[in-house]
Amino acid sequence: MRTIVPTFYLYGEPPRVVEESFVHVEALDDRSRPSEWTIQPHAHAELAHIFLVDSGGGAMRADAEEMHFTAPCLLLVPAAVVHGFQWFEDSSGSVITMAMSYVAELVRHDIGLATVFEKAATIPLTADTTLAGHLISRLMQELSWSALGHRAAVSASLMSLLVLALRNDSEARTARPEPGHHAAMIARLRERIEQRFRLREPIGTHAAALGVSETALRVACSRVARQSPAQMLDQRALLEARRALLYSNLSIAEIGFSIGFSDPAYFTRFFTRHIGRSPRQYRRDRG
Repeated sequence: MRTIVPTFYLYGEPPRVVEESFVHVEALDDRSRPSEWTIQPHAHAELAHIFLVDSGGGAMRADAEEMHFTAPCLLLVPAAVVHGFQWFEDSSGSVITMAMSYVAELVRHDIGLATVFEKAATIPLTADTTLAGHLISRLMQELSWSALGHRAAVSASLMSLLVLALRNDSEARTARPEPGHHAAMIARLRERIEQRFRLREPIGTHAAALGVSETALRVACSRVARQSPAQMLDQRALLEARRALLYSNLSIAEIGFSIGFSDPAYFTRFFTRHIGRSPRQYRRDRG
């Protein structure tokens, strides 16, 4: 396998605007063979991927982590995650690309599905491989025509794939069940954080926007996310900072400004306290 060399696609470019119901399916061979089975690290502001790997395998670079996988498996890539691939030659499978707004619409039917796209993941499949292939075949068929019930059939296939991913995810299976109303509150909070984390708003502002008290929000965060609201906000800001350090030429001060820190020195102290290294050290150590 060749070494994946990061290239920069995300920062400094305008976000891509996609239709709210955008869904596209293509064969893995069509996407990867023209690039000699290597896809350089890149990101999509509003698009997520589900890969079904039928045969072969490879390595996925997701932000600063490299994940190795072998078929059969699913690969999940949320929007905004910087991702790249080095595939074994002649790997086969399919890749679904969809708007995150569409994913959010599907999740509203079952809040338990909200965890599927929390982070990039590789999910091994066993007996469910045939089912996954069948669902993607049905999805491709529905996308090729506009018969009665077309949208419902597309949504049904996608929801079934999300359920398949959730039930095969070992972390999800061992997680403690989430209280329904608390899970719904945290799903709304995560959506708000994704949209507004650069503003560094107080916890009270988020609670008020969600129509709950700060105490209720803290209880829900503790039970569902195992974190405080402040920790959730900080982790999202740190994720964006690490991406910018690895995949952009922005200065340390510019990165701090981009995620809501008006004082570069304070941003450096914040990053060092949480990561254990200064931003400059982190960028140097990660090459």
